[in-house]
Amino acid sequence: MTTIEILDIAGTFVFAVAGAFRATRHQLDLLGIMVLAVATGVGGGMIRDMLLGATPVAAIQNELYLGVCLAGGVLVFVAAERVATQWNRVMIMDAIGLGVFAAIGGAKGMAFGLGPIGVMIMAALTATGGGVVRDILVREVPAVIRHDFYATAALIGGATLLLADFAGLSGTWQIVSAALVTSSLRFYAMTRNVGLPKAKLLDQGN
Repeated sequence: MTTIEILDIAGTFVFAVAGAFRATRHQLDLLGIMVLAVATGVGGGMIRDMLLGATPVAAIQNELYLGVCLAGGVLVFVAAERVATQWNRVMIMDAIGLGVFAAIGGAKGMAFGLGPIGVMIMAALTATGGGVVRDILVREVPAVIRHDFYATAALIGGATLLLADFAGLSGTWQIVSAALVTSSLRFYAMTRNVGLPKAKLLDQGN
């Protein structure tokens, strides 16, 4: 198993933990926790594969990913309070997972012959799609369009992948460079509380 594959699995686990933890905040039962863990862990990749016509989707072809998601859900179910005390570490791993997912998603888009915009969309969708599905399931405005420098970092990661390809770097280094840029931007945003500008609140009066 390559380093990228190990990081991919680790990222899936951390995303699943984050999804399951959100379920506990809404007081969902064990099934609800598992659903949100799976949706967050592999939802983005599943949507990406369906859009690309890569079926059966990767998460079903290799059920290790589903098992990892379920393990994350079980962990939160039995030890939610302990997970909460380690949330800063979870967020660090989440940033790493974001970078790996963005890089792998962009690379898959390139492999299917997409143009630059398509590659960037696949990078962002793979990295954030699961979180969007999770938020919709619990009737929340998706976090990626509400706050945080999250999807933007993934889009920039996709652009980095394209630049690395243009520069003639090998496939491995393309993925590594995209993942590093994405994760670094996310770390910077987390530590400096950076976000995109928001529209001014309009007067709701008549």
